[in-house]
Amino acid sequence: MRLFKSEQYFDYPWEQVSAANWQKYPNEVSTHVKSVDVLRREYDPVKQVLTTERLIGCSQNVPRWLLCMTGGCEKSYVREISTVDLQNRTVTMRSCNLTWGNLLKVWETVVYSPDSSDPFGRTKFRQEAEITAHLTFQRVCDQIEDWSVDRFGQNAKKGKLGFDSVLENFAKLDEISDRTCKLFDEMNLRTSSVLKEWNNRTDSVLKDLNERKESAIQDVNVRTHTAVSKLADSIFHKN
Repeated sequence: MRLFKSEQYFDYPWEQVSAANWQKYPNEVSTHVKSVDVLRREYDPVKQVLTTERLIGCSQNVPRWLLCMTGGCEKSYVREISTVDLQNRTVTMRSCNLTWGNLLKVWETVVYSPDSSDPFGRTKFRQEAEITAHLTFQRVCDQIEDWSVDRFGQNAKKGKLGFDSVLENFAKLDEISDRTCKLFDEMNLRTSSVLKEWNNRTDSVLKDLNERKESAIQDVNVRTHTAVSKLADSIFHKN
């Protein structure tokens, strides 16, 4: 049995890293990951925990001496179960290989958590893997396990570079989204200001028209009353 351990840090807050984690694959660096399929997803509203089960398909170069043991197949599948704990701010992913299980078993655990030195600006990535080969000859087992540990190290470096690019693009999208929101807010403020000004002008015009209308009606009433009075006086004097 061999153990692989790795710790890395991302200069992004945990919330952003945990969200970008779902967009980690595919990326231009970690080309060995070919497919990611969600099999099950559940959310516990009381504990605020999201549980996801995924099937991950990988394809990578395998040494010729090992390829003869796998039947010439370079494609493998991994079952992953992850939990996103919103209260404790952790993402925990546990996985195990489904392919070549009779030859090699790999149990991997990955945890994303806030960095204690900067809990709101930096995220810690911790990776551990237990690798065990199941063959009669110990020397062959050691060789397979050593190759697996070396490959884990290579993929860990690629994974860091690939995820950095995903996080960078994610940050750019957030920036564009923030700018778009600010632009819409500014447009809404300007539109509200223009509408308010037009409403004020409309109210002023309507008020002026109403005042003129009332004045005109009052003037007509006065003139009518005067005319009727004169007509009545004229008729009275004639009689």
